[in-house]
Amino acid sequence: MNKQQTIAQRLKQFWNALGPGLITGASDDDPSAITTFSQAGARYGLATLWMAIIAYPILAVLQEMCARIGIVTGKGLTTVIKTHYPRWILFVLIALSCPAFLLNIGADVAVMGEAGNLLFPALPPLYCSIFFAVLLFILMLLLPYKKLAAVMKYVCLSLLVYMIVPFLTHQYPSAILHHSLVPAFHFNKDFLLVVTGITGAIISPYLFFWQTSSEVEAMAAAGNEKKNKLTFLIMRKDILAGAFFAVLIMYFIILTTGTILHNNSIFTINSIKDAAIALKPLAGNLSYVLFSVGIIGTGFLIIPVLSSSVSYILTEAFNRQSGLNKSPGEARAFYVIIAIAMGLGVAMHWLHISAVKALLITTILYGITAPFLIAIILHICNNKKIMGKFCNRRFSNITGLIALVLMFSTVLVLCYFLLFKA
Repeated sequence: MNKQQTIAQRLKQFWNALGPGLITGASDDDPSAITTFSQAGARYGLATLWMAIIAYPILAVLQEMCARIGIVTGKGLTTVIKTHYPRWILFVLIALSCPAFLLNIGADVAVMGEAGNLLFPALPPLYCSIFFAVLLFILMLLLPYKKLAAVMKYVCLSLLVYMIVPFLTHQYPSAILHHSLVPAFHFNKDFLLVVTGITGAIISPYLFFWQTSSEVEAMAAAGNEKKNKLTFLIMRKDILAGAFFAVLIMYFIILTTGTILHNNSIFTINSIKDAAIALKPLAGNLSYVLFSVGIIGTGFLIIPVLSSSVSYILTEAFNRQSGLNKSPGEARAFYVIIAIAMGLGVAMHWLHISAVKALLITTILYGITAPFLIAIILHICNNKKIMGKFCNRRFSNITGLIALVLMFSTVLVLCYFLLFKA
């Protein structure tokens, strides 16, 4: 066997091992997050590149804790909380999470519609949004989890287009390296709000519910209920790859807008459409097309993740059958909730709710929900009655506490500026 065949086999084995972690990480770069990263790059150039480096271990550790909960308990996060904690915690979680997830779905569906309109100008954004939402729902109805996950894994690859766009123009490696390794910070309202937005975009609460439940689904689909070293080794490789993918795409979006747009005095980006149109005369038609294709690709990931997360929460909370492994006949309520969530997302067009305003409200709700949820996850992962010998180790606890402090700080920053600097 020659060297090329060996490398190809290893790559194939690595690809086959990827699953929930990769999908979770890739879906973290949803259209709303891409909007936030684009705004950061256009406004402040490369000044926020360093955040991608810091975000990687935090995101990986939080995803790993959620995955471990799913593998050890065989239950979704909502079921674990409902079983072991007071009911008021569950209802507070529902009240904070579900409205934010629904708003996020609406913003993402609207942005996908705009991207479709950019590629096919003859089609109004509303028709594009309806088409994408209906297509996604049909795929979720027809495909069992194993096949749906396989499709979503390949959709993840569409996000790699963002690694091409910045190099369609001349770049300065020394400046990129400097801003990647040396944190820059501006003590003013606008910069702090951008940092808050990036933090909320990369550490999104829906990831915790999806990661936990998708690990349960993946084990059920594989017919594997064993909790041996190999199970956790594969899971951690998957998580590390997924988290790396998430911050890699974040990094290149900031790099794209921070060099191409910012360096050409385009500082204000109110939507993804603004970013794509602004790139066209500066980096050519290819950048315009790739940027739009990437938005649609990530939308195809995030809409199923968000709508399923809402459905997991509600069906588990009220003891209904749930899971993408189950048919619509077996888990009717689960799929009805997904359909309603997607429908509400499309309805934002008729309700004239601005995707940008929905994104702002979502960021605020995520900022409030994330520290609450991180604290619960940390408590679960240190609870021997739940996790047994699979409790957190020191590194996970330290990183989790850093994430908790970071997210709680964003809440304080948001409250301060909204109450006193509005």
